[in-house]
Amino acid sequence: MKRLSLQWRITIMTALLTCAACVLTNCLVGYTGMRYMDAIGSDISALNAAGMDSPQAFDPTNAALDDEVTIVVNDAQESFGATAWCITIGVTLLGGVLAYFVSGRALKPLRAFAAQVERVQPDNLSEIRLSEDVPAELQRCSASFNEMVARLGEGFSAQRQFTGNAAHELRTPLALMQAQIELFVSEHPTSQPQTAELLDLLQEETERMSRMTKVLLEMSELRSVPCEDDIELGPLSEEVLTDLAPLAEHKDIALNCSGCALVIGSDTLLYRLVFNLVENAIRYSRPGSTVNVSIRDNGSHVFLRVEDQGPGIPKQYRESIFQPFFRVDKSRSRAYGGAGLGLALVWEIATLHGGTAEVESSSENGTVMLVALPKQTTAQSDR
Repeated sequence: MKRLSLQWRITIMTALLTCAACVLTNCLVGYTGMRYMDAIGSDISALNAAGMDSPQAFDPTNAALDDEVTIVVNDAQESFGATAWCITIGVTLLGGVLAYFVSGRALKPLRAFAAQVERVQPDNLSEIRLSEDVPAELQRCSASFNEMVARLGEGFSAQRQFTGNAAHELRTPLALMQAQIELFVSEHPTSQPQTAELLDLLQEETERMSRMTKVLLEMSELRSVPCEDDIELGPLSEEVLTDLAPLAEHKDIALNCSGCALVIGSDTLLYRLVFNLVENAIRYSRPGSTVNVSIRDNGSHVFLRVEDQGPGIPKQYRESIFQPFFRVDKSRSRAYGGAGLGLALVWEIATLHGGTAEVESSSENGTVMLVALPKQTTAQSDR
């Protein structure tokens, strides 16, 4: 049966179902007819026992026959007709129910194929390969899909390699430019105002480009980082808040952290994830406000929330902010020293750990960023 196409499977199952429905209808109608014939015979015998003569043959429509016999036969005809219709309706309904489950079984390979396709994610393209042990209609689709996934995997791999190579090659000249500018500034402390302004601009931009290349290099190397450590998110978040305390104090922003949970992953990457979220919240929060970090474990997932009191994110940008180099307000982001890669790195790290990152809520009173990480079982944690 597994080697048959879906068309033949549905054809055979429909034929068998129709045959079964016809046989069942025939048996039930025949059985009911025999019972009514027996009932007619019993009623006529009862009339004979009462001393009445019964005809050897009779026509129920002939008024000359005995009224009692005619009534018995007419009642039997009406009852048999009603029973036959009930049987027809019952068998039809039963056939419909069976057809639903039979067709579902016939289409089971299609649902399994769809489930395999749904498991494909950007981070597992190199591991996903759809089974080609499927009906004939899906074999070509499965093979084509595998080829497409392989090409996409190669494309993403080449993109990551190019990004990593470019970032690696840019680090040295940028570091050299930065060192030369700092040396020139130290050797010419009394430069003209225009020259000093130009040097400050060059120094600021080279620092920004250095940070950008560092983040790009980190993003290109994410796949090679093992994610098998037991991480307590509470202490890790406290460490992040301690490291970012000077930046928060500069803007008179209070930092709070509550909750704790255990996850399996990379300590370095999860630190970077929390760091980027909190740093972003501090940079965009209003002076004198509060940034809250909360961790909650619901048994199946660990939820990390970072809440700020900034201007909020417009609804149309709440998914785009996780794209590399995307910035809602380019002028403000540049003023804050952003390169548009912090949240992109957060999304990459969350995805690498099997989780998600999103904007849970946002308004003019602030934004809540939510990271959901799957909760690992004890057995997995004890590896």
